[in-house]
Amino acid sequence: MKYDVIVIGSGPGGYVAAIRAAQLGFNTAVVERNELGGICLNWGCIPTKALLKSAQAYNYAKHADAYGFRAENVEADLDLMVNRSRDVSATMNSGIAYLFKKNKITVLEGSGKVLPGKRVSVEDNDLNETVYEADHIILATGARPVSLPFAPIDGNKIISYFQALTPQYLPESMAVIGSGAIGSEFAFFYRSLGVDVTIIEFQDRILPLEDDDVSAQISRSFRKAGMKVMTSSQVKSVDISDPLCKLEVETKKGMETVEADIVLSAVGVRPNTEFIGLEELGVEMNRGKVVVDANYRTNVEGLYAIGDIIPTPALAHVASAEGIACVEAIAGLNPKPIRYDNIPACTYVTPEVASVGMTERAAKEKGINYKVGKFPFTASGKATAAGERDGFIKLIADAETDELLGAHMVGANVSEMVGGIVAARNLGVKASDIMKSVFPHPSMSEAIMEAAAALHGEAIHI
Repeated sequence: MKYDVIVIGSGPGGYVAAIRAAQLGFNTAVVERNELGGICLNWGCIPTKALLKSAQAYNYAKHADAYGFRAENVEADLDLMVNRSRDVSATMNSGIAYLFKKNKITVLEGSGKVLPGKRVSVEDNDLNETVYEADHIILATGARPVSLPFAPIDGNKIISYFQALTPQYLPESMAVIGSGAIGSEFAFFYRSLGVDVTIIEFQDRILPLEDDDVSAQISRSFRKAGMKVMTSSQVKSVDISDPLCKLEVETKKGMETVEADIVLSAVGVRPNTEFIGLEELGVEMNRGKVVVDANYRTNVEGLYAIGDIIPTPALAHVASAEGIACVEAIAGLNPKPIRYDNIPACTYVTPEVASVGMTERAAKEKGINYKVGKFPFTASGKATAAGERDGFIKLIADAETDELLGAHMVGANVSEMVGGIVAARNLGVKASDIMKSVFPHPSMSEAIMEAAAALHGEAIHI
């Protein structure tokens, strides 16, 4: 059978691309070997947020007296938390199935492989192979956890986020290798449930892609919560032969031994580009990722790639945007290019982290004449009333043009605020425009206005 568009992979890039293709009148099919929604919906973004919400609610209950009521004998029920997270994923999975049915998208169950002549082979669980044709084939195969050579993931003592999402029991202690979003979020979750957590980060700060002030704030918050944070530290070996895992860690002070019941490997992901026919077709690659042009076309006619398998930020919302842009380009709609310098990033620990644009360190390294405005939530009435005073809003602007170069936020619900800055930067809004905008009071978001005022030396509340 022939389709106009076949998408291989149904994650946030693939399913969005398929729905947009169907909306534009293309006869569309999606190849998926596991659950609809891919890693993000089933084993990443969505279930982790459900677990983190449970941890947050548990923390509120443990500190109920701070809010004027009593909650006695509060206990965390790990099974209930995990079951809730799985139910959330199942609900969203059903939603994608509904959207596919509504848009008349065919689901081809099995593993996909591209063949010469704009063809796709789909092999089902019984190893039966069916070949389909398509005018346009979009690769959206995503990524998987990286396994360190000296600490291979065994799913038992050394785990990835797959096992961390569905633990059979709570360990007494856990060592987390890597402090990016995945490592930090799981470290926060397990520590909230009483696990003794040690975070080990090779870079000089945790959340190393964030602004230095953000990393410092989260490091303080983690230490305050009872975590051990080791930066500028490299794990050299992991011994799992004894009941406790023993990690040999090279630090600035020399070698240290860290012992833990469980090791969570959170050192990144690897693109799923093997065994899908790329080598046979001669698809151009660079460092394990597919090379594409501005419209996500590969060097092979009719073949496109989006999401984690191309050299752009490995984020769900980036993959979705690329899927839409790719399909609209196929349809001849001349979509506006994605601004990769204006992609928000969020880490859903407590307090939350959200950012977009340039960090202060990057601005300094580029020799830009910049200015900074910062507003702490300790000066916010809404934050104080909510008992959420940790964190700040930090804006960076060009000192000459007043262009917003970046925004860096730590605090309650800042992931809901950063989208406004993304839109403002897309529209060319200046920092002074934000300063003169009227924000609701009291609100957490008015801290953005206050930071803009501080940037111009006109802060009133600090």
